[in-house]
Amino acid sequence: MKLTHFNESGRAHMVEVTDKNDTKRVAVARGTINMKRETISKIKEGLIKKGDVLSVAQIGGIMGAKKTSDLIPMCHNIFLTGANIEFEILEDKVLIESTVKTRGKTGVEMEALTAVSMTALTIYDMCKAIDKDMEISDIRLIKKTGGKSGPYERKGKDE
Repeated sequence: MKLTHFNESGRAHMVEVTDKNDTKRVAVARGTINMKRETISKIKEGLIKKGDVLSVAQIGGIMGAKKTSDLIPMCHNIFLTGANIEFEILEDKVLIESTVKTRGKTGVEMEALTAVSMTALTIYDMCKAIDKDMEISDIRLIKKTGGKSGPYERKGKDE
């Protein structure tokens, strides 16, 4: 398989997408932030001093999706048509899922992954005063649609 982010001289470059067709593109990513049960309780009860953790983290994740090309060197600046963050709160962790959409020449996988990462980092920032042992893990692409390579869906426990 040929890596597309290298030119003929073996140097990094941004992939040329001018001649690609615009298609509807969607990417879904997930991740986890593990924490103490007491931290989960304080999030649920609204007792974190910095504010509503999940609301702020949701905004942080959406902002991260929008800023992906500023953070990842070879990502194209993409006009996003939608970005959403959803949470599932368990006893000792928060599961995070992002869905990012566009209609364009390149996919939004990196935007979905960045959204999950920024959401988890925002949760960490909001709760670090009471729980420095939090752990961010399992950030991965779940599925994507659109584009020349066609659909992708992770096989296994994420189906």
